[in-house]
Amino acid sequence: MKTIWAQSYYIWGQGLLVSAIIASLPTALLLFLPGVMRKPAWLAGLCGLGATLIVALAGYHMPLRLALSSAEYGAAFGLFPISWIVFWAIVLFNVTVSTGKFAIVKDSIGSLTPDLRIQAIIIAFGFGAFIEGASGFGTPIAVAGAMMVGLGFSPYYAAALCLLANTAPVAFGAIGVPIITLAGITGLPVDKLSGAVGVLCAPIALILPAYMIITMGGLTAAMEVWPALLVAGLAFGGVEYFVSNFINVQLTVILSSITAMGAVVALLRVWRPRSHTVRRREDNATLIEQGPFEPVPASSTRQSAAPTHTPRQVIAGWAPYIFLVILVLLWGFKPLQSILDMATFAVRWPALHNLILRMPPVLPKASPYPAMFNLNLISAGGTSCMVASILSAVFLRMPLSNFVGVILASARQLALPILTISSVLSMAFVMNYSGATGTLGLAFAATGAAFPFFSPLLGWLGVFLTGSDTSSNALFGSLQVITADRLGFSRILIAAANSSGGVMGKMISVQSIAVAAAATGVTVRQQSQLLRFTLKHSVILAMFVGLEVLVLAYWIRVI
Repeated sequence: MKTIWAQSYYIWGQGLLVSAIIASLPTALLLFLPGVMRKPAWLAGLCGLGATLIVALAGYHMPLRLALSSAEYGAAFGLFPISWIVFWAIVLFNVTVSTGKFAIVKDSIGSLTPDLRIQAIIIAFGFGAFIEGASGFGTPIAVAGAMMVGLGFSPYYAAALCLLANTAPVAFGAIGVPIITLAGITGLPVDKLSGAVGVLCAPIALILPAYMIITMGGLTAAMEVWPALLVAGLAFGGVEYFVSNFINVQLTVILSSITAMGAVVALLRVWRPRSHTVRRREDNATLIEQGPFEPVPASSTRQSAAPTHTPRQVIAGWAPYIFLVILVLLWGFKPLQSILDMATFAVRWPALHNLILRMPPVLPKASPYPAMFNLNLISAGGTSCMVASILSAVFLRMPLSNFVGVILASARQLALPILTISSVLSMAFVMNYSGATGTLGLAFAATGAAFPFFSPLLGWLGVFLTGSDTSSNALFGSLQVITADRLGFSRILIAAANSSGGVMGKMISVQSIAVAAAATGVTVRQQSQLLRFTLKHSVILAMFVGLEVLVLAYWIRVI
């Protein structure tokens, strides 16, 4: 007969405060190593996992077999479906670059308008969000930043604009990985979480284009192009809300970004800024003090013409992402999904499933803690991306040897990120099954009535130092749900608050700034200025989400 182990939420008989401090040490270590010591994320993840195992074994007296099994369970979830999605998304992007089609994508955007403000909305906000939805994990900042420098932006402001823009779409990035992870960690339905995050992030998307231009160039610069800002925000925010609530999480940002870009392009056919355009100044020092936009008469603008491409070439350039959209839609189509799910197996994780009791006061009564691994290799979102990659290679007549080379290069490129994802998820699962998350949830519940406001700030802190909304959801998702239960708030709302608030920390994470600096070529001095610049806007936007959650928790109970 298998022995059942009951969780305890007080370490060594100490009170809640001391227990919470001890339970939080592994998380503090995970955040301290990359954030302060500048250690690589993979090393921080492994150290955090090691510290979590020590606390679980020595502090909570968790049996070794349960601790190791929960770590293995988390690592397996990190590999599939999370890393499975990330891997094939990066392969798809690399196929586009390797075949030379990405240059066509870049040219097709850059030739639409000479106005840098509108280019910033199309590229940083629209196209960056599209890349975020398709691959995520730093790719949009790198791609959009390099593209904007090529179109005439200073490196500093290209980086700043991309960091500001990479907020609203992040919760749905990499074909919904952060929310899929949040659902896996909390056990909450992914469609409900998707809808709640859509409700919280849509208002951010609505104001973000105007916020970007006002921040960079002032109110006058924004007012001159207000129709484009309004159209982009309404299109993105409206579609983000609709798709997240009524279609699926995977396509939310992909369809939102396509709609926003399409709406701005359609607007440019009937409207142009009346009297001013913008161009780059050459003095970066002046740029930092005065902003990137210099107004000049539209008639005097001389914009180097981007290479022209035939409609057939443009379609071929965008073909990989057209395949992706079609296949993700098909994978979410219920009749086909039921067929694909015929090859799905629910595996009871060995030496863990229902062998742990979650105890009061975390739950109303003692309940077994399930550990079911969903092996849905065919119906997984990453598999749709794999098929899109294969179809793209065939359509673009990519030699098999080159395609295999791209796969291998992508595997090398993602080796350490996948190690990081798996180690952080292992750590999160050990925290959950040992009771450490329960301890922290009980302590966090002490904020009482103000908890809905602070809930997004906890997610913000996690992304600030880990650089990943996925990692933040893995670490704090269960904590948020436990606290919501203790205080009587909606589990869906509070879990969604973690992800929605978390994305506002993306622009100030060490990893994001490093990616932006590498892609745009900003100097070391400008990197510190970049952090100071984005910090205040990150805090403002995170507090905005906190106010949203507060309103939804107390006054508008729609979630």
